[in-house]
Amino acid sequence: MIKLLGIRGDISRAVVDPAELLTNEEKILLKRRVIALKRNSLPPIVTHNLIDDVSDPILNQLRRLQLFNHPSDRVKIIFHPEFLSSNNPLISIEYEDFVRGCHLGVFPSYYEPWGYTPAECTVMGVPSVTTNLSGFGGFVEEILENSTDYGIYIVDRRFKSIDESVEQLADHMLQFCQKTRRQRINQRNRTERLSDLLDWKIMGMEYVRARKLALHRTYPDSFSGSDSGDFDRHKVKIPKPLSAPASPRIRGGSGSIDDLTDGMQQLGYEEEEYPFILRHPISERDLLSEGDLGGINRR
Repeated sequence: MIKLLGIRGDISRAVVDPAELLTNEEKILLKRRVIALKRNSLPPIVTHNLIDDVSDPILNQLRRLQLFNHPSDRVKIIFHPEFLSSNNPLISIEYEDFVRGCHLGVFPSYYEPWGYTPAECTVMGVPSVTTNLSGFGGFVEEILENSTDYGIYIVDRRFKSIDESVEQLADHMLQFCQKTRRQRINQRNRTERLSDLLDWKIMGMEYVRARKLALHRTYPDSFSGSDSGDFDRHKVKIPKPLSAPASPRIRGGSGSIDDLTDGMQQLGYEEEEYPFILRHPISERDLLSEGDLGGINRR
């Protein structure tokens, strides 16, 4: 309902009396709803009634740590054991919108073959925490000189003890919380600039190289000359980012040469042998102003 306020003259300088925003009936209705939401117990830590909550490992861990959303708890818990979607009656929001609304994604996995969650955060411009025991964390360590500058914090769970890894995770989160709003905005922009590295035109070539490397190790006599040396190429790491504008900008231009097709042909594949559907990539002129992040390893 829209209330029309009796304001005369210049409305840009008018001061609205709060008493005029709601009628007495509306104030009473609002008080009733606020009182109805009050409870003497603590807020629940889980949004659903689980069938066997006694055996649930997450709930058991929360009980062990006594994280019950008490006012004195420095960490509040909302355990939502369901995929997010706009059809959800409780949190009606898509997963992509939910991720973009977060400040930081924390995924300290002990082992993960790849790890889509930190990669999805990177594509959406959200800084994240991962480990060097996940495929994504190892991939980032190989291509970035200092991943922290790009908003990807890597916890060492390979060579450090559990206590040391926990301390490192806490330090990463504290370092992020101590950033100013402007620093967090700049970091999000740099994180999103890495999305070009996770494009299929780059990841598809890595799948092709992995398949050819497996064939090379199984049938080494079938490879000779430049074919065998293709796997020993030294990759140049992306250096520390230079001063960048406040928001990522893409230079205009139309696509030109299909880099993915050229890369496939250099690996000895014919067009009909491509193991995946080609997609027209972004040309060099369309890459981000930070530099050709995808092409720096092709030098």
